[in-house]
Amino acid sequence: MGPLLSVIIPVFNGERFLREAVESVREAVHVLDQKYSDTEIIIVDDGSTDGTANVARSLPETVHYLYQTNQGPAAARNRGIEHAQGNLIAFADADDLWPTDKLELQLPYLISDPKIDIVLGRIQQVRLAETVSDQTRGEEFAEPAFSVNLGGAVVRKSVFERVGLFDETMRYSEDVDWFMRAREAGAAIVTIDAVTLFYRQHEQNMTRGKSTSELNVLKALKRSLDRRRERTGFASALPTFKVSGEE
Repeated sequence: MGPLLSVIIPVFNGERFLREAVESVREAVHVLDQKYSDTEIIIVDDGSTDGTANVARSLPETVHYLYQTNQGPAAARNRGIEHAQGNLIAFADADDLWPTDKLELQLPYLISDPKIDIVLGRIQQVRLAETVSDQTRGEEFAEPAFSVNLGGAVVRKSVFERVGLFDETMRYSEDVDWFMRAREAGAAIVTIDAVTLFYRQHEQNMTRGKSTSELNVLKALKRSLDRRRERTGFASALPTFKVSGEE
């Protein structure tokens, strides 16, 4: 029997953060050890030029390491999906962290109800401070908020078969574009009122200092509107997401 869950971690020059990210995933997985089958962790190195490879190879043998020339996060995630053996897929960027109870909160929805395709949660922003004893301190700020962020989601792998993989031509907002396509394809999305990702802000964030135009957010929205116009002849309302517990 293969693993229930595959966790995909794309990384580019993330030696500073990668070990902590993997440890946070392993801690969340450990909570489930007595309940579900094995979980696999797949690191996809997107052409790093720092010490990322050394960090990845020093991790436990159960963590799979793949390397590719630099092609962007969409291509890295796609390669991870292609290698994934699990029925469920989760993502963790190398500079973010998972709450310990993330999987304990999200997986039961997907396991108990085959009609649910995606479970999202709230995102807690964390501002990084100095590094002490190889651990990067962080300060939480702002209230946890809903955001279309792959790290806060767990996705049934079959959704990728219906919707397709991430658009590798988009260096930014490929996740927004994919979620739009998933919603348009009728994917059942549930949002739970719990933090499922710690999003760490620091000077090396890919999106830091980028304008809305550079981040392709409007491009992703326009693509969604264009697709719906083609199907219906007019633009319907933007996709909405159901919050667990709401009627």
